[in-house]
Amino acid sequence: MASTLTFSNPAGRLGAWAAAARRFLLTTVEGRLIVGGAAVKVAVNGIAFAGLGASRILEGISTAGGLAILAGVLGLLYRAWRGVRHQLLWRVRRKLIISYVFIGVVPVILIIAFFVLAWLLLFANISSYLIRSALVDLGEGAMSAARLAAVEIEDRADPARVPAILERRAAAEAVRHAGISLAVVPIDADRCPAPADGAPARAVAAASAGSWAHTLAPGLVPAWVPCDGFAGVLAYGARPGPEAPAAEVFVRAVAFPERSRGFAVIADVPVSRPVRAAIEAETGIVIGEASLVGSTSLLVRGTAGTPAGDLPQASTAAERVWRFPWVALLDHVDWTTGRTGPLPINIGLSVRAIYQRLSASQASLGGTRSFGDLLLALLLFVSGLFFIIEVVALVMGLALARSITGAIHELFAGTERVRQGDFGHRIPVLARDQLGELASSFNQMTGSIEDLLRQAAEKKRLEEEMRLAREIQMSLLPRGPLVVPGVAISALCVPAREVGGDYYDVLSLPDGRFGVLIADVSGKGMSAALYMAELKGLILSLSQVHLSPRELLIGANRLISMHLDSRSFITMTYAVIDPAAGVMTYARAGHTPLLYLPGRGADGRARTLAPDGMIVGLRLDDGERFKSLLVESTLRLAAGDLLVFFTDGVSEAMNDRADCFGEAQLAELVEQHAHLPIGELRERILREITAFVGEAPQHDDMTLILLKVRGDEQAAGAS
Repeated sequence: MASTLTFSNPAGRLGAWAAAARRFLLTTVEGRLIVGGAAVKVAVNGIAFAGLGASRILEGISTAGGLAILAGVLGLLYRAWRGVRHQLLWRVRRKLIISYVFIGVVPVILIIAFFVLAWLLLFANISSYLIRSALVDLGEGAMSAARLAAVEIEDRADPARVPAILERRAAAEAVRHAGISLAVVPIDADRCPAPADGAPARAVAAASAGSWAHTLAPGLVPAWVPCDGFAGVLAYGARPGPEAPAAEVFVRAVAFPERSRGFAVIADVPVSRPVRAAIEAETGIVIGEASLVGSTSLLVRGTAGTPAGDLPQASTAAERVWRFPWVALLDHVDWTTGRTGPLPINIGLSVRAIYQRLSASQASLGGTRSFGDLLLALLLFVSGLFFIIEVVALVMGLALARSITGAIHELFAGTERVRQGDFGHRIPVLARDQLGELASSFNQMTGSIEDLLRQAAEKKRLEEEMRLAREIQMSLLPRGPLVVPGVAISALCVPAREVGGDYYDVLSLPDGRFGVLIADVSGKGMSAALYMAELKGLILSLSQVHLSPRELLIGANRLISMHLDSRSFITMTYAVIDPAAGVMTYARAGHTPLLYLPGRGADGRARTLAPDGMIVGLRLDDGERFKSLLVESTLRLAAGDLLVFFTDGVSEAMNDRADCFGEAQLAELVEQHAHLPIGELRERILREITAFVGEAPQHDDMTLILLKVRGDEQAAGAS
């Protein structure tokens, strides 16, 4: 079998492009300027390269050639812009799109940028405030531990017990502050004079307690530490970083005894993993690695091998979604000199955990400017840019819309005339373009609006009549609680349309008996509803004449078949229940079977009751065939027995895959929940059917009657 292969011709396309470029360069003013300027530049450069001379005249000629090339390129861009503008602005839709871009899209983008920057500014300040507050609280805890240790050491007369006191105090404080370390440092008694009622300076040897894993225990108290104590943030070197030395953070507090000034107690609390976890639980901010900017002299010599760790990762997917990395700038202190400097700390922010608190607590970047000031200046710059671009966009949008508003003014005027009720108004068609076609469509529309309004009024009248018909049909069904001595009854009817053809009733009969009827007229809508109303009157009359369900159905068939349309029929089940004797007599005329679930002492399985019987309304003969096929059955009832009457709209309820709910699933549902009160059981069945159907439309009327024989206990009735 021969096949034909078609190859593209790149050489042909290149030839066409070359011909178009040649025409442009040789036949247009812009092309000639580009060619002439390029030739001049080449000639001048050739003379200079050959060394034939260089003068101001040649430089001027070269500059003129460059200007010619620039003018030609600008002319080419202008020509291209005119072609693109013609293509973009010829259609009305494109004009509207461009207007929307300049009036709607550009401002939205700028507004988004504006709020993003404002959001970053707000969260930078809030995160810095929260981290600073957490570290201040940590410092206060360290200060409290140091003061308690100083008081206890001061009260003890034996200096030999100082290490034991420190160990006991460190163990006690470790519950609240993980990794806390304490140290006693002797100081000169003259450094901080004791109060007038103070005790003489006591000689206390240097001692330490705790792990001191983050740095070495200090051997002296620098002169810059005030006599009333100190609490602040320090940093120690952890590992070298790529740009700045990586550092870990700890809080140090220095406390002096109140009466004897011969020593000081230093308490260190490293911002370790347990402390970070506590701060994260309190503020929702994950603290990561810190690094120093500037000199490394502020670093305290740390313990070798101390891990710094990167920014901790969130443990759950939800935290990763809501957490983003940021940098908080804090002030930290040089232990040797007392100087402060900025300390950037990597943090992870969680929007859910940030409280509605504003703060301006930002560490300085040098001088009087802070990181928040930088963001604020950037925000003001974007705001000014937004205003300028918005004005330009508005002007351009108005210029583009002006070409449209003139053409649609007649459409607007015609719309106003129509709004006032003048449906005979016509718009003159001035052009054969999209706006002209729109005017023609408008004229056709106004010609049919009056007819549409008349149809809408007729539809509204029909809908009102259908609403009234539904109310009337619902009034034909039993109202209020169905109260029958010895039996709990619950029923419902859900039409598929405004009105339906399902019918049920509970009839009072002589000698304390009552009848239960459920029927389904073929079809849906108004015709089925009319037959249902006729059936109710007929059953009310026959129930007072015939106490036998079989005789009642025979009489109903004889009367209905004379008036029922040949394309319609009715299925019915009628039962007569004698509560005193505990007997139910029933007959079925082509209706869905009954479900019977015995009460106490049974195996818990529902049975199907389906005696023979032909549907009502078929005019096959004079009724003898219907009479011969109809069977009447009797059932003994006991306390706890459950009977379920239903129409095929229940068992044949379909989902969007055309699967039916089914009698088996209904029986299983009744078996599982038969212990529920009768009203709750009805609602459970309805919920299960609704969940099974899902979004699929209801295709048939649904009617359900639940009947439960009462025992000694009270059963809940339902309407």
